[in-house]
Parts: sequence; structure tokens; C-alpha cells
Amino acid sequence: MAPGGSALKEVLESNSTGMDYEVKTTKVEVNNSNNSKPAKSGSAGVAKHGMHSNNGVYELLECPVCTNLMYPPIHQCPNGHTLCSNCKARVQNTCPTCRYELGNIRCLALEKVAESLEVPCRYQNLGCHDIFPYYSKLKHEQHCRFRPYGCPYAGSECLVTGDISTLVVHLKDDHKVDMHDGCTFNHRYVKSNPHEVENATWMLTVFNCFGRQFCLHFEAFQLGMAPVYMAFLRFMGDENEAKKFSYSLEVGAHGRKLTWQGIPRSIRDSHRKVRDSQDGLIIPRNLALYFSGGDRQELKLRVTGRIWKEE
Repeated sequence: MAPGGSALKEVLESNSTGMDYEVKTTKVEVNNSNNSKPAKSGSAGVAKHGMHSNNGVYELLECPVCTNLMYPPIHQCPNGHTLCSNCKARVQNTCPTCRYELGNIRCLALEKVAESLEVPCRYQNLGCHDIFPYYSKLKHEQHCRFRPYGCPYAGSECLVTGDISTLVVHLKDDHKVDMHDGCTFNHRYVKSNPHEVENATWMLTVFNCFGRQFCLHFEAFQLGMAPVYMAFLRFMGDENEAKKFSYSLEVGAHGRKLTWQGIPRSIRDSHRKVRDSQDGLIIPRNLALYFSGGDRQELKLRVTGRIWKEE
């Protein structure tokens, strides 16, 4: 959401000829019960070209406090109980297993054994079947193409993650997002007293097009000292897939118009990142009110657009 804005859910109103999007300020409470980290692959041998990990040692490398895999420095108490460096700071220097004082003993033997291991990606259950040296695993997972996507909803700080099909259901059921079929759209965004709104996010709209999903965003924010509106599209998939598509946006009235053409950004990039990079159709408030007509006391901005697939 825009800087300084509160967590708002924008309620949409539509008519039969187009869609009027009226922004209203209602507190959002999103159920994040599905916000669990991806399941770690099991301790059974993971096959790829006959390779598998050492079950017993792999289990020894799990921190008993947070259950994440441990990386140097791995700490141990005088009785040999180990834990990761993050949890050592949390347990106030007391071993959570035997309650002895931890001190500053490192388990160099376990760190050395870890160097010899080859382990599966934590996103194996989502489709990644590659095996990596133990200390290369984290770097891979930060960019793994199978890693879960974050919820693209921009009206609240939603922490739900999952694959695309899971997020589509989540957006529809939990955020009540409108879903539309088709590759063209014609939306009219409405707001009374627009001069009083410096930061606002209208309800996200999702389009099913070419068998994929696209998120249309529209919001008001300050660009430097100038109040502006911005519309942009994000693709529910990774960046390489997003580059296979293009889209255009257009807004205008009274013989004048603004147009934008670009490539939808992947939802790997947060809505805030896309907005701050100004990668979309930007409309200064005065021009938006001119397009709205009337006495410029109400925003009635019609945005049209289409999505197509690059050959």
C-alpha cells in the first residue's frame, strides 16, 4: 500500500456496462491460518541420478529449537547438545535440552561433516528435485523457481504464501477479489472528495487470460510532492513467463488520452516495488480530474486495457 496509508480494504461497485470502483475505508482482517512455511522434505532418501542424503546426519543438523537446518557457527553446550546461532541468542545462553550454560563452544566436527553432505531443496514437494552441497542449499533456495509466491493483494499486509492455484483460491475466498475472464477490460475508478485522499489502494482485480492470471492494480500516492494515480499489471508467475506477455492501458476524455504499454511484472516483485519503479500508467491528479469531467470534485476515471501474448 502507499506510504502512510492504513490497512484498508477497498469495496467495489459495478454496473452492467462497466465497473465502477468506489474506494471505501474498511478495516481488513485476513485469516493467515494458511501462513505456514513450506514443508521440509522428509528424511527418506531423495533420489536424483541415484543420489541421496544421509538421513541420520541430516537430522543432527536440524536445530532442536526452530527445527531449521543449522549453518556455521553451530553452537553446542558442554554436554554436546547443539543449536543454531539465531536460537542461541533467544535462549539466553542456556541449553534448551539440559539447561546448562552454553558458553561459546562451536561444534566444529558437525560443521565439517555438513560440508560433505548433498541435500535436497526445501521446495522438493513443490517440484524442485535438484540436489545441492549443504552450504550451497540456502543460496539456491533464495532463487529457486519452485519457491512459493507471496500473496499479491495490496490492500493489507498479507503473509500467506503458496503456489499460484493456492493463491488464486486465497484471493477469491479470503480477500473477496473480483475474478474476470478475458484479455480486455474497461474499468471506471470512482472516489468522492479525491483532494482529501493522498494514499489509497483500490481493490485488486484478477483476470484469467490465456490460461494464466493477471492482477490489475490502481492506487493514489504522492510522487515527490505531486499527487498521482497509477495503474499497472502484475503476472501470477515468474519473471521469465511474464516476458511472454504484453499489455496496454489507456485513459482519457475530451479528445485527450494517455497510453501505456509494457510487460507485466511478476508477483515475485512486490506491488510496492513495481509502484516505486513507476512501471505503469501514471496519471497526475489534475489531469485525472480533468478526464473525470464535471466540477473536478469527484474522481470518475475510466481505464481500458488489453493483454496479449508475444509470439
